[in-house]
Amino acid sequence: MQRSSKRLIALIAALIAFVIVTSVLYQIGMQRLEGKPRTFWQAFEWAGETLSTTGYGADSAWKHPLMVMLVVVVQFVGVFLVFLVIPIVLVPFLEERFEEKVPRAASDKLANHVLVYRFGPAVETLLQRLRSHEIPSLVLETDEAQARAVMEGGQPVVFSRAEEDVLGACRLAQARAIVANGRDQENAALILRARQMGFRGDIFAFVEDPSHRKPMELSGATAAYTPRHIIAAALAAHASDRLSPRLPGLDQVGGVERREVRMLTSSPFCGRTLGEAALPAAVVGIWSLSRLHTRISADTVLEPGTVLELVGDAASLDESARLLGAKLLRNNGPFLVAGFGEVGRKVHELLTDMDEDVRVIERYAGPNVDVAGDVLDASVLERAGLAGARALVLALDSDDSTLFATVIARDLVDDVTIIARVNHARNLGDIHRAGADFALSISGISGEMLSARLLGRQARAREEHRRVTRIDGAWAIADSEGRAIARLRVAP
Repeated sequence: MQRSSKRLIALIAALIAFVIVTSVLYQIGMQRLEGKPRTFWQAFEWAGETLSTTGYGADSAWKHPLMVMLVVVVQFVGVFLVFLVIPIVLVPFLEERFEEKVPRAASDKLANHVLVYRFGPAVETLLQRLRSHEIPSLVLETDEAQARAVMEGGQPVVFSRAEEDVLGACRLAQARAIVANGRDQENAALILRARQMGFRGDIFAFVEDPSHRKPMELSGATAAYTPRHIIAAALAAHASDRLSPRLPGLDQVGGVERREVRMLTSSPFCGRTLGEAALPAAVVGIWSLSRLHTRISADTVLEPGTVLELVGDAASLDESARLLGAKLLRNNGPFLVAGFGEVGRKVHELLTDMDEDVRVIERYAGPNVDVAGDVLDASVLERAGLAGARALVLALDSDDSTLFATVIARDLVDDVTIIARVNHARNLGDIHRAGADFALSISGISGEMLSARLLGRQARAREEHRRVTRIDGAWAIADSEGRAIARLRVAP
């Protein structure tokens, strides 16, 4: 029985009991205190009229103080019930009767589907990609409010309480794979149960604690992933050329370097083509919404907010930035890591292992924390040295905090690179518009990994896999297949 039904039954029983008791008290009081005997049904009628606040019939005045007190008490109880019954009992009862119920079992027609245990940021993009490839999926959720939200978003879902047999209603035998996205202990229990029920398909698990990866695989998982560590590695790699050289082999070419410049809306070439800009430095790539585009030409339009990768000598780089009306993004100074949770700690570890200068900003003081304070406070960023930093890596837990911190940092300094960790892929656009140069979502990176496995194909080759080499006797940037994608303007 649902909770609202139990409340309604309890209220009705209490109400009947209260009316009977007050009827008897009124009958006794009218006979002994007022000298006006009433039958039980006359007293019952009085109790109903008073409690419902609809008014009185024959009895409307009393002389004895005890009778007056009884009448006043019953009147106040009636008024109180009006405010109590409607919001606490009747509204929830009617909502449960008229709103759509969350399914407790999968459709009998569902087959060859991907079963996702617990909805969250890590599986958000994965579900979208499965839908775009017309692969059926089913979310198994143990939180009713979350299950309802998933259902309202158009995603098939089954709600089952944690203590129930959660796999029995999901057509496990017909599933093609399972993705476990709950807590580590929940995932392990689910995996063991699925294997005991004879499921032989792939089971992929997201792990909160990296030390649980092997136990999760011993429980029966095909593979276990730690999305937070993967996104931390991606953020650190984008920040540091020592960790992941952007253009391997560039050091072979004397007198040139790679720099970046952000296209501003105030730039005279914003919205115009690369050919019209006629920059003296070579444009070897354009970052847009955290994607590197290397297939560029003179007809490529320079959009606001994009970051241009330039290669040239110091003079050509400075002149290119001047023509674009912007500053070259800084390539020296310390890295600032804001947020020292699991992602922030991993970013710090990876950067310090490469002997990079790293400063940590965290709300509270602690080991490896250089500046204690709220990153949303501009004075804290100034105290941490944002004006001289090479990059600011935002490793915060909240997307709202990340967006606001991006706005504050971009307002303080316009030539520092801002690299952001994002939870939900739907927030990437807003954080880029706020001023982030590079942003990566847990949802996007986990979705890319798992969709490649589930769709039976290799992950898309990244355009960042480039290197500087000689092609036809001249220095050029080649892609992963050895094809030239940009020529360097230097002497052979």
